[in-house]
Amino acid sequence: MSRIHRGFTLIELMIVVAIIGILAAIAIPAYQNYTIRAQVSEGLSLADSWESLVGEYFAFNGSFPTTQSATGGAGAVGVTGATSGKYVTSVLVSTGGAVVITYGNQANAKISNSTLALNPGTDTAGDVIWVCGSATRPAGVTMSGAVATSVVAQYLPASCHS
Repeated sequence: MSRIHRGFTLIELMIVVAIIGILAAIAIPAYQNYTIRAQVSEGLSLADSWESLVGEYFAFNGSFPTTQSATGGAGAVGVTGATSGKYVTSVLVSTGGAVVITYGNQANAKISNSTLALNPGTDTAGDVIWVCGSATRPAGVTMSGAVATSVVAQYLPASCHS
């Protein structure tokens, strides 16, 4: 007698479910790393204007600021308040002119309350050079400050870690 097979067997369905489970186990952590890196990038975008302000302060005063205030003044960049974003709690000027980004708000728990520092230095021509995170200081650059970065290296852009 001849039997006509229709549909899938239980074993075939279990194999398909197992393959989907394996693919999901690989894709979910990769996607999570991607979203955290995007959140870190928001901080770098917000810090661009602060880098310009610190650079202008250095050009006019010959030294780096150590803080910010609404009116500016000795050792302070003139800015009205801290910059914040969806994933960034604040962007501020710190010791030696470093621009410090603090993550929070809706940021992933793996970077929440972490900081990313953009440390300024000068080269032999007197130009301001920025060193992001834990990146290696370029040869011939004298750093003004060395504020530490607490964001884990795997979430930083390639230019921000050595």
